[in-house]
Amino acid sequence: MEKFNDLDIYIEKYAQKLIDFIPSVIGAAIMLLVGIYIIKMVNSVIKKFFDRKDYDVTLENFIASLLNWGLKILLFILVVTQLGVETASLVAMLGASAIAVGLALQGSLANFAGGVLILLLKPFKVGDFISGQGVDGTVKEISIFNTKLNTFGNQLAVIPNGKLSNDKIINYSVEGIRRENLTFGIGYDDDIKQAKDILIELVMEQEQVFKTEDKMPMVAVAELGDSSVNLTLRYWATNGDFWNLRWLILEEGKARLEGAGISIPYPQRDVHHFNLEDLKREKA
Repeated sequence: MEKFNDLDIYIEKYAQKLIDFIPSVIGAAIMLLVGIYIIKMVNSVIKKFFDRKDYDVTLENFIASLLNWGLKILLFILVVTQLGVETASLVAMLGASAIAVGLALQGSLANFAGGVLILLLKPFKVGDFISGQGVDGTVKEISIFNTKLNTFGNQLAVIPNGKLSNDKIINYSVEGIRRENLTFGIGYDDDIKQAKDILIELVMEQEQVFKTEDKMPMVAVAELGDSSVNLTLRYWATNGDFWNLRWLILEEGKARLEGAGISIPYPQRDVHHFNLEDLKREKA
């Protein structure tokens, strides 16, 4: 009989605790529902704000996602606190978890930090042609952790933002125009002036080449090489015309130089052969 009395006492005790806990549960549920509604409203306002502004799409998504998760974490803390969990204990637990996760994901955090730097400093944007980490390609997507490039061969290159943001980046698109520097080798016996006239005439014929005072095409002797006199041909063109001009001038330049009797020599060496017996007799 005594055991049944103890059971009744326990049931009564915990039933009373459950009854006392119900208001906290109801309050937490109401807070959760209201919080979710407010977060949706805030996200909607942020989206409308970005729709009216001309910001980078990736930066918009990053800021919206960061605010969304920040508000959700804040709501979680408020709901758990409403249920009776001490805030200090919860913050300590979250801090310890953050340190553990940070140590486990050092590389990912470095990429995250690199993505933030790229989005804020904007060394390039989607559609730019860049060179970074030994890869050349058009920027297809900039995410928080990596950047995706489309290469010449239509291959997708994924570069971690941590490495990309800490190394040199060449942006070929940002200025809108580029200067080419082509090298043509001619023989030592050929007429340098004639070769220069042929090349400069070829370039001046191209309408896409800039011919302003500060961007006038030029040809100069760049180097006296082992097998050839190397001429450098420099001109300016827009990014859209750059590659077609390069291919045309390389092909047509070779054809016109050869048509004028100017040689484009192969690398060569002069080899002198001596008779061993003759050398012995000369020494004797």
